[in-house]
Amino acid sequence: MAKIKVTQVKSKIGSTARQKKTLAALGLTKINATNEFEATPQILGMVEKVRHLVSIEK
Repeated sequence: MAKIKVTQVKSKIGSTARQKKTLAALGLTKINATNEFEATPQILGMVEKVRHLVSIEK
């Protein structure tokens, strides 16, 4: 399966509680924090919910 690299590029201040929990579940706690995942439908859905806060590399 393909890998994706997710990097937090914006602050979670001002985001909803649900978006903050999604970032935490992705392991992104600070700006410029990066994590690598398998591109499963669950992970892609989580990334889609916070796409305005993160950048994605394939």
